Amino acid sequence: MSLTPNKPASQQAGFFVANADPGIITVDTHHVRPKLDASHLIIDSGRVAIVDTGTALGVPYILAALAELDIEPHAVDYILLTHIHLDHAGGAGALLKHLPNAKVMVHPRGARHLVDPSRLIAATIEVYGKEFFAATYGNVVPIAAERVISSDDDHEFTLGNRTLSVWHSPGHAIHHQVFVDQFARVIIAGDAFGVSYRELDFAGKAFIIPATTPSQLDPPAMMASIERIAQWHPQAVYVTHYSRLTEIKRLTADLIAGIQRWSELTRQVKQQQGNLSTLKAVLSEDIQRQLATHSNPSFAAQGLELLTMDIDLDAQGLWHWVNQAVK
Repeated sequence: MSLTPNKPASQQAGFFVANADPGIITVDTHHVRPKLDASHLIIDSGRVAIVDTGTALGVPYILAALAELDIEPHAVDYILLTHIHLDHAGGAGALLKHLPNAKVMVHPRGARHLVDPSRLIAATIEVYGKEFFAATYGNVVPIAAERVISSDDDHEFTLGNRTLSVWHSPGHAIHHQVFVDQFARVIIAGDAFGVSYRELDFAGKAFIIPATTPSQLDPPAMMASIERIAQWHPQAVYVTHYSRLTEIKRLTADLIAGIQRWSELTRQVKQQQGNLSTLKAVLSEDIQRQLATHSNPSFAAQGLELLTMDIDLDAQGLWHWVNQAVK
């Protein structure tokens, strides 16, 4: 989805939000729909880092946010990527063209795919087709190797006067990492801490599900990554889908229980000689039960509809895992 013709990004609904945590800005990249895919700005002492970019079609929203906040492009020091799935990193190359001083920080396993994204592009087109790819992801631009930083686990770096840390966080993908902001006491977690859409908040409480999409799902590693995040006791966790979460202890318990339950349900479907369609139906039933407990049956039905795309992708990831990784 691109910007509405003849209407500045800053005038469109849900454009960006200044959060309660100092120096953390949420930018809606408008991928697929509003409030699905967030990029986050970290701002300190006039210096800026951008965590995840969305697709290339979301780049105008990020540039407009910088302009609205009176941030010059040369003030951006980093694009920080949690992982290289295209809804998180597809716009990095296109955005970098506008940021003369910025470098891209990524897990070592993801670096080569930024320099040469041909395998990422081909794999996505193989699944969805060229027309869908162009309409949904735009043009994935290669990044010069000298502008890519491979970040080790526990790597620390500074932005303005604050210190940030990188934690490798496998589970959703082997090349996933999160960014720990020690000043704001928050973690920007990409998909490592699940999916929680703000439309599913009920009576002030968030609803959360794991992000088990293909093709590198590792449930035990995912639980370990979630527990590492929780044990740091962050004031908030920011996820790409969608933005700021508190009540981290409760949400951690919900995520761990969900991963365990989905893993067992997937094994049962496999043992009973079911298929991917069977698993999608089983996940839908499970999520609807959890939503009803979270809210009420009417709200649950609406929430299930909102989660249709996630259920499809999560089932694919679990089915790949049970057939490839579980013996």
